[in-house]
Amino acid sequence: MDLNFNSTQPIYLQVANEIEEGILNGSFNAGTRIPSTTEISTTFHINPATVLKGMNLLVVKNLLVKHRGRGMFVTQNAKEKIKKERQNNFYQSKIIKIIREARELGFTEDDLIKLIKRGYQH
Repeated sequence: MDLNFNSTQPIYLQVANEIEEGILNGSFNAGTRIPSTTEISTTFHINPATVLKGMNLLVVKNLLVKHRGRGMFVTQNAKEKIKKERQNNFYQSKIIKIIREARELGFTEDDLIKLIKRGYQH
């Protein structure tokens, strides 16, 4: 986990994002127990309530599940949910903007597809 205490992003969101990244890159597979709030808070010298707030965001998104007395575990379809959410965010934040700018520049759909294909060849 890589937390940036100088960032404007709240620590609890960084905790949630780092755990999500771990799920996406395979560090935390489905069914895997993630480090406890105590383990994370001790390692990074942050308040356990801050860690728990980040973890609870992932519980609400159904990426983690709490097992009383045993810890938090990655849900079975967490990786797919994260991919789908990030793909949607990519579309909303990048693709829509590219299409808008391409239209302003006079590119057709075919022109844009050719440019994308050219980018994949490099």
